[in-house]
Amino acid sequence: MKVLIVGGTGLISTATSRVLVASGHDVTHCNRGKSSDEFKGKVKEITVDRTRYAEFEAQMAESGKWDCVIDMVCFLAEEAKSAIRAFSKRTRQYIFCSTTDVYTKPPKRFPIREDEERKPLKEFSYAWEKAECERLLEEAHRRGDFALTIIRPSATYGEGRGAVDPFRSEPFYFDRIRKGRPLIVHGDGTSLWTSCHRDDVGRAFARAAGNRRAFGRAYNATGEDCMTWNQYWQGVAEALGKPCPPLVHIPTDVLLRIVPNRASWCGVNFRHNNIFFNDAAKRDLGFEVTIRWVEGMQRSIKWLDDHGGIPACEGFPWYDRIIEAWERFGERMADELKGEDEPFRP
Repeated sequence: MKVLIVGGTGLISTATSRVLVASGHDVTHCNRGKSSDEFKGKVKEITVDRTRYAEFEAQMAESGKWDCVIDMVCFLAEEAKSAIRAFSKRTRQYIFCSTTDVYTKPPKRFPIREDEERKPLKEFSYAWEKAECERLLEEAHRRGDFALTIIRPSATYGEGRGAVDPFRSEPFYFDRIRKGRPLIVHGDGTSLWTSCHRDDVGRAFARAAGNRRAFGRAYNATGEDCMTWNQYWQGVAEALGKPCPPLVHIPTDVLLRIVPNRASWCGVNFRHNNIFFNDAAKRDLGFEVTIRWVEGMQRSIKWLDDHGGIPACEGFPWYDRIIEAWERFGERMADELKGEDEPFRP
């Protein structure tokens, strides 16, 4: 099978490429020239910037026809429109890497299935744009431009990427855990979250390629370790072989007031429960979670250590200033309201 992966050297696409190459498929990577030694001599390469729409579409027209196109780097509605122009009638199947963030938050029921409402807030631009991409691509599918398959990962991690912290920061939080320094957790740390290792997600994409059961379908491909955020960080500490440091719980609304840009995803995403059904992907794609949270995080940490990817936490003084200010506020509030408490009377 002749497969084009747009953005072939990213986190998920690396895992997808491994499966496809090992299965003997003819794989081509299309990106801005970022090659991988791992795939040298095993995949072909097309160098182009897909955000330069006319140039991208012209090169895709010259590249001929494909059995399957897997688009890992379509994030904007304008990019989806360009992809439709580029691949209409030029590929039998188009697989779109979407996100579970397209679902309305909070949803009406849990776990979230693929047919739940998809109306993300416009201020959550990443989710809103992905939902628009889905809408445009579904229209192209109905027109017969190509057979569309949508795969919706949730938070994906693996070698090359760390955990998700409230501020989507560089992974200095690993250094904090190693040094026993407190971690900030949004809210009370009891909203539910899940993450999936890139190797498991990548297999779902590879097994969707050329799979007629996947034509016209959307799939969740998410982790199945249902964790509170408190348990999430306890698992990270376990992966580091360290005791979990003190968790400093700060209300999400407070974080949004003091660092609105850094904490923006807490307000639109992390404060909500994010738990999903994977039944459809299990049935049609043989999706399976084989790498559990602590094991997968151990692998990610080792990769970051080997590549010098864990910065010293002292280089991020704003983090400690937030903790210190919150603790001072709590002490002042306790002093100011001393005597207001009353005994409990059942």
